[in-house]
Amino acid sequence: MDAFLVSFGVVLIAELGDKSQLIALAFAARYPALKVLLAVSIAALIAFAGWVILGRAVAAVLPTQLISVAAGLAFFGFAAWTLRGGKEGEGEEKAAERSGRWIIVAIATTFLLAELGDKTMLVALTLAATQEPIATWLGSAAGMVAADAVAIAIGSFVGDRLPANAIRFGSAAVFIVFGALTLAEGLGIL
Repeated sequence: MDAFLVSFGVVLIAELGDKSQLIALAFAARYPALKVLLAVSIAALIAFAGWVILGRAVAAVLPTQLISVAAGLAFFGFAAWTLRGGKEGEGEEKAAERSGRWIIVAIATTFLLAELGDKTMLVALTLAATQEPIATWLGSAAGMVAADAVAIAIGSFVGDRLPANAIRFGSAAVFIVFGALTLAEGLGIL
């Protein structure tokens, strides 16, 4: 149980104020909170499983520059997708139904990309080298979900009170900013 608690606490603290919290907030302002929470949970379980396996195997360091470039470009794609919204003339209900089919996959993919090379990845790799792997995996994933759940709650609250265009443009802006920062980091500009 110690490995679970240590992993949970360290990842929770590392995740506070991280880009994935802002991404969770942006998604939750636009989509149902439970879908966002489910997607974040899936992404956390997948991501931390991989990082724990890598940490346990003492694998070589991932080429973070290449990962950052790919993640930055993906953020730009998600910004464009957010700005596009539904097709003109398409009813809001039909657009929501169409996007709802893939939203969990899109959100989970965004989180997986955002977390690659992130400090929580490094924390999980480090903890996995010295702690029990299953407890480290579950504790790390739970810490990420707990931190992002706070942002999801705030995003859901804000999303119910702001006009749709404000949410759409604000969400796209978050993706563009993180896309630019991540891409610049990957290209060695930052």
